Amino acid sequence: MTTDRTADTTDTTAGERPPKWRIVGPGLVVAATGVGAADLVATLVAGAKFGYTLLWVAVLGAVIKVVLVEGAGRYSLATGRTIFEGWRSLGRWTTWYFAPYIVIWGLVYGATAMSSSALPLVALFPDLSLRWTAMAIGVVGLVLVWFGTYASFEKIMALLVGVMFVTVVGAALLATPNLGEIALGLRPIFPDDSVVNVLAIAGGVGGTITLAAYGYWLREKGWSTPAFMRVMRIDNAVAYVVTGVFVVAMLVVGAELYYSMGIAAETGDQALVQLSGILDERYGEVFGKVFLLGFFASSFSSLIGVWSGVSLMFADYVGNLRELPSGHPDTRTGGRFFRAYMLWLTFPPMLLLLLDEPIGLILAYGTLGALFMPFLAITLLVLLNKRREGALPHSDVPAEWRNGWISNGLLALCAVLFLALGINELRGVISDLVNLF
Repeated sequence: MTTDRTADTTDTTAGERPPKWRIVGPGLVVAATGVGAADLVATLVAGAKFGYTLLWVAVLGAVIKVVLVEGAGRYSLATGRTIFEGWRSLGRWTTWYFAPYIVIWGLVYGATAMSSSALPLVALFPDLSLRWTAMAIGVVGLVLVWFGTYASFEKIMALLVGVMFVTVVGAALLATPNLGEIALGLRPIFPDDSVVNVLAIAGGVGGTITLAAYGYWLREKGWSTPAFMRVMRIDNAVAYVVTGVFVVAMLVVGAELYYSMGIAAETGDQALVQLSGILDERYGEVFGKVFLLGFFASSFSSLIGVWSGVSLMFADYVGNLRELPSGHPDTRTGGRFFRAYMLWLTFPPMLLLLLDEPIGLILAYGTLGALFMPFLAITLLVLLNKRREGALPHSDVPAEWRNGWISNGLLALCAVLFLALGINELRGVISDLVNLF
């Protein structure tokens, strides 16, 4: 994603070389965290229902996330402030929204992530208990992030992305994609009764709250000034090209192995277990087993990505409330607030694994989650533009890094899309409430 200037301006001093991009960076981390089992299932099911017709939506979803992540990264590099510090400058209402969101989201997500990571292992080793395997994986994720540095975390994520690439793209190649149909699938066409599918795929590809964590990973990497702006943009763009490859590959699998054969895809994570069985039947047992490893890599990369990135966001939130200086050790990787939220992500969710899903908590999770992506898009629109004197504080983004008309148009498109998706999700929550009472 680029802004409306033809060249970047950096803060490098005379004689200092601009920073160089490395293939593994925070962009790959945010992409790997965002592309979890749910994203793979959504595109697999879309391919199974509509063939290649919604391929353009998967590509659009990756582009949208480039826009949002670039905006979050640009704000952090241009100002030296975190995204939460930016939100707080907009008023107390952002704090009141963010506090319940991150607490409830973490509780429900922790249980979901652990179960999703355990499912492929239980499929590989049927004697394992799903519940206890999920808990063990949560503890493993906790230990890896608790005792690791950001550099070691980045290397683990790169390894998991490599496993995902080999297995997911390999499954697509095995399915022998129809290149002509793929080209036709890039045309923006809405099949009958598919508007909800379009919104879900475009909005779901590549993460939700983890997009806002990008700026924190930039800081942990040491990319903290405008000198890294060009590097950040390359890093972000390449990461979401990888994301696009993953989701397109899964749509190809759905189109070739389900749609063309008239097979109905299951919903939820079981769809990926079902796909493993289909690969077993068509290409031999080894291919199904290898795909389950890719399923695990996808789920576990999301788990440890959240354990790191969202814990950094929570730590920054607490640090701000306590008026600690920006970047205080307690708010960084390994800090006490960082580790406190990791414990919240790991152990309280285990109670949800032992009990039936509490409907009230799930409804609150759905309501707050539906509002987050519009919240991110709209607040980035405000933070990255010059504000009128009197209504709100002046933007602390230097003029050269503020939005131009292209950036504003793309962020506005994101806001409209996510508002529509959020309204649709809220309708589902209200429907569940009506049925409950």
